[in-house]
Amino acid sequence: MIRRLAGPLVALAAVLVALLPAPAQAAADPALVRTRAGWVRGETTAEGRQFLGVPYAEPPVGELRWREPRPVQPWHGVRTARDFGNRCVQTASWDPGYERPSHTEDCLDLNVYVPRGAVRRPVMVWLHGGGLTAGAGEDVVPDTFARRTGALVVTVNYRLGAMGFLATAALDGETRDGVSGNFGMLDQQTALRWVAANIGRFGGDPGRVTIAGESAGGRSVCTQLASPASTGLYRAGIVESGAYGDCAGRTHRAAVADGAAFARKAGCPGLSLACLRGRPAADILAAQAAFDWGPVVGGDFLPVQPFEAYARGAAAGVPVLNGANQDEGRLFAFGRFDANGTPLTAERYPAALRSVFGADLGERVLRRYPLSAYPSPSLAYGTAFGDYLMACPALRLDGVLAARGPVHSYEFADRSSPPFASLRNLHTDFDFGATHVNEVQYLFKHFGLASPLNAEQRRLSRQMVRYWGSFVRDGVPRAAGQPAMPAGPGRVLSLKTASAGGNTVSADVHGAHRCDLWDSVPAG
Repeated sequence: MIRRLAGPLVALAAVLVALLPAPAQAAADPALVRTRAGWVRGETTAEGRQFLGVPYAEPPVGELRWREPRPVQPWHGVRTARDFGNRCVQTASWDPGYERPSHTEDCLDLNVYVPRGAVRRPVMVWLHGGGLTAGAGEDVVPDTFARRTGALVVTVNYRLGAMGFLATAALDGETRDGVSGNFGMLDQQTALRWVAANIGRFGGDPGRVTIAGESAGGRSVCTQLASPASTGLYRAGIVESGAYGDCAGRTHRAAVADGAAFARKAGCPGLSLACLRGRPAADILAAQAAFDWGPVVGGDFLPVQPFEAYARGAAAGVPVLNGANQDEGRLFAFGRFDANGTPLTAERYPAALRSVFGADLGERVLRRYPLSAYPSPSLAYGTAFGDYLMACPALRLDGVLAARGPVHSYEFADRSSPPFASLRNLHTDFDFGATHVNEVQYLFKHFGLASPLNAEQRRLSRQMVRYWGSFVRDGVPRAAGQPAMPAGPGRVLSLKTASAGGNTVSADVHGAHRCDLWDSVPAG
């Protein structure tokens, strides 16, 4: 009975909060906004207004660990919103500011960036990357993007790793739809519902919401586009380097098997949630390594795989901006070989391909990516791996989406782009080219840092912001004086600096990435 009353009680509390008198300074303080749960005070900056660390759900701690997110409880008084909230549970990494792990579960916060000017602005909700095991909403600071495009931008934290994607056979009441393991995705949906209910109070238009993300954030957009439960929470989507694995989720059977193995590793055989809820976050984090964490197919949230959902008409009519980077795989080649001080050699190149693709496919890949065509074995391996993992799945996504609505395609191709901040800190001379993640710094302050772009790269950055901003505003990516971003499969807009030929429409990207080979390989 108490659980059945929880929703109505929260709604009643929100109504009572709304009836509370406004602080005396509210009318004169643009940084003071009343959400449905209570007042927040952000701050005014040179770019506009920002509200950081605003909770959108109850902390998923104790008995709420591995349960669906619950709307945040109303608060009294004014909540300060000038600092980022906690990062969700994750290990340390090479990214700036992530030198130590986070063991904090009270992390379901979001950040709102508001440009100056009129109300009813379009809204972009950004879902961060990090392999669904790392990262936070603060990884991008989009205040300049908001000012230049006139769009409000919301960045979101969501549960990661085992905390966000543990699947169990015995549900123990943690989900309503019959399938567990999608807690991080449900967090994202709860944030979208918060936007629908509250963004108008910040000057945004809840009817013009674009969901966007890069890498695992782009995969999250793929998943939300395929989820019936997300219908009506957005009107457009942006997928940056997110189509890997054809956006596929885990089968529930495989996810439960992984969950059982994880539980044994964590010292809770039998997948006892009571036991696991008693384990410290640090123990959960230590046990989650080597498992695949991600969305689970089945139930109301994700009834079928995303590509099948699109074929059935999911997100019908919703415009999508989708693309990848020209040299996606170079980052992964560096991480596997050069970062460890063991650059790939010509002698080891065939074995490296076979270890990833198997003996038969590895031989075919070796013939299509001969060492003689590349400056180094690492770059040859990176090209093959990037084509398989990112480039060709992005083009396949174009094809399946085109049947149910407009899809605009790009390829970020600035091979002179500076490595993103995490790699710059490594002080390496590895040639990353237009690798995975590198386009993010052309749109936002990545990790809040300025990127060392030269004059023509800054010009390309401004053009990209115009394309993305136009899409967020109108659902069609345009930039004054630049070619239109193609709609439909087969052609993409290649984003390059002027000295490399400028932005051009290409019809041979499929061939350039040898997708005739990779389209015959099951997505991995």
